Amino acid sequence: MRMRGRGLVFRSTTKTKSFQSSSHKPSKAKTLTESHFISLIHSSKSTKQLRQIHAQILRHKHNLSLSSYITTQLISAASLRKSVDYSLAIFNYCFTPKNLHVFNALIRGLFQNSRFHSSLSHFIVMMRLGIKPDGLTYPFVLKSVASLCTTGLARALHCLILKCGFEFDAFVRVSLVDMYVKLERIRLALKVFDESPDRNKSEGVLLWNMLINGCGKVGDLEKAMELFEAMPGKNVVSWSSLIDGFMRNGDLKKARELFEQMPEKNVVSWTTMVNGFLLNGESEKALAMFFQMLDEGVRANDHAIASALSACAKVGALEAGVRVHNYISSNGFVLNGAIGTALVNMYAKCGNIEAASLVFGETKQKDLLTWTAMIWGWAIHGRYERAIQCFKQMMYSDVKPDGTVFLAILTACLYAGQLDMAFNFFNSMKLDYFIQPSMKHYTVIVNLLGRVGRLDEALKFIRKMPMTPDYVIWGTLFSACRAHKNIKISKIALGRLLQLEPKDPGSYVFLSNVYAALGRWKDAKRVRTLMKNRNVEKDPAWSYIELDGKVHAFVAGDHGHMDAKEIYLKLEDIVAGAKEHGYKPGAERVLHNIDEEESEKVLGHHSEKLALAFGLIQTAPGVTIRIVKDHRVCRHCHFIMKYASKMSQREIILRDIKRFHHFKDGNCSCGDYW
Repeated sequence: MRMRGRGLVFRSTTKTKSFQSSSHKPSKAKTLTESHFISLIHSSKSTKQLRQIHAQILRHKHNLSLSSYITTQLISAASLRKSVDYSLAIFNYCFTPKNLHVFNALIRGLFQNSRFHSSLSHFIVMMRLGIKPDGLTYPFVLKSVASLCTTGLARALHCLILKCGFEFDAFVRVSLVDMYVKLERIRLALKVFDESPDRNKSEGVLLWNMLINGCGKVGDLEKAMELFEAMPGKNVVSWSSLIDGFMRNGDLKKARELFEQMPEKNVVSWTTMVNGFLLNGESEKALAMFFQMLDEGVRANDHAIASALSACAKVGALEAGVRVHNYISSNGFVLNGAIGTALVNMYAKCGNIEAASLVFGETKQKDLLTWTAMIWGWAIHGRYERAIQCFKQMMYSDVKPDGTVFLAILTACLYAGQLDMAFNFFNSMKLDYFIQPSMKHYTVIVNLLGRVGRLDEALKFIRKMPMTPDYVIWGTLFSACRAHKNIKISKIALGRLLQLEPKDPGSYVFLSNVYAALGRWKDAKRVRTLMKNRNVEKDPAWSYIELDGKVHAFVAGDHGHMDAKEIYLKLEDIVAGAKEHGYKPGAERVLHNIDEEESEKVLGHHSEKLALAFGLIQTAPGVTIRIVKDHRVCRHCHFIMKYASKMSQREIILRDIKRFHHFKDGNCSCGDYW
């Protein structure tokens, strides 16, 4: 096969040389025509237009299809328009000999479209054809290697660069350092850096910045500081890279100190701070930093806006999100994929799904992430029909789904109790789209089978899984068995649970509650003791409520709020009224995978109840109350929310870690199953 391939290449090359030797120098008219078509290629606005231009080139009497320059431009234009398969078709079926420029265009285009394996394979083909790479080839090959995280191939490619004498090419050297940084091989990156003749020149700042960023990425902040202090000339990127390193490693205080010391700040440095606070769970500080940036007169970029909207979504800060949206509208930002997706996600997670739908409709360039955000939005709000409709629209738009989209649509089926439809989607992702279901997909199906009471099928489904069921799968089945009082299968699920060791604090609590529900108090205590001995700490459950643009955070049993006295008095009134309507605190332990407090007193003071009482005190009658909780709501609090919605004649919207609960007139949109 290899000899046959070489023979084909040889014959093709010989024929082309023969053609070229018998050809005369291109006429002026031909050169002008070539320039004309290249101009048309550059001005084309879609793949369809590009194909039409390509067709005219093939039909032209001067055999312009033999021009490697035109072939190169066609491949580059198709790659820019994300038409990678078309780029490959142009390359594979072009009449011109495949020279360095054609290969460079294809390798670059494949990398830019995340076809890293294909980019590397065509580089290998180029080498086998005897075409020597140049300084424009290696950077994109190095970037592809970094994206594939293949250290062995990285070293081999580095050796090839040394052998071919490109180690002192500025672009190649920068790409080498960048590759090793992305592979987290900082020692090798430093070695290349130390051998660089440009490191102390002005153009060497990029290398310093890359290394500072790499050291921060691997947590070597001491080396990052050493490099920062030693570099001959610092710019805003240098400061921002160092700040980002401290943010990545949770040292917010030092990051803030460095930010304040910066001689000059721009949108990049501000965005680094906003995103850093967000990544460390400090959403309120992220929003405060974003709005401070605007007050300082710095124009936000897409990244800063996306981070601010993510912070709003995290804590349910709808008013702040609307303020960011107004800034977007009044400052001429286009609702592209990134900003449009962030806005859809913000409105959906802040409880205004209709606003999310409006923004989605206005977003011109919808990518897979945009569609996913909208489908997830409909799903978590329990709007099954709209989720299905949106999924079908995505199919008609020629956007290929991935596992995350299918997880969203399966979740929509779960909340609506649509078992048959869920199985249709589950089978479709395997058979029609060749997407292998993950543990999360299987968990949704088990949850749905449990919800409709088909527990025997759920057990059979688990046993036929191609992977070993985890703690979550068996916990889901066990919870369903308890809900339907199926003792036989619950014993099987419990047996599996006891064989598996919990991997997170919530699982330990779940197992402790299982023992407590079975009356095995010694075992329940043993699990709690095991948690303490292994230094497993439970994250406290937080709830957030936004009033007048300010986010108020509550934790269970919290007395730190300035209005704590009024809040607890109001909560006592609510609980007293709820007891008259059947509320029995502490009557049963809730077997959800949450951090359930152990005492009945604390159970009555869960964070979402405190947020509810505060909202009722501080807002006018009839105003919708929106609460966000970072854990799963327990049944006790769920009952209180239903009662409060009826008592106050208000809509209460609660988002927990799983879904939205819309409480109105004493009922919940989840149908008391979540």
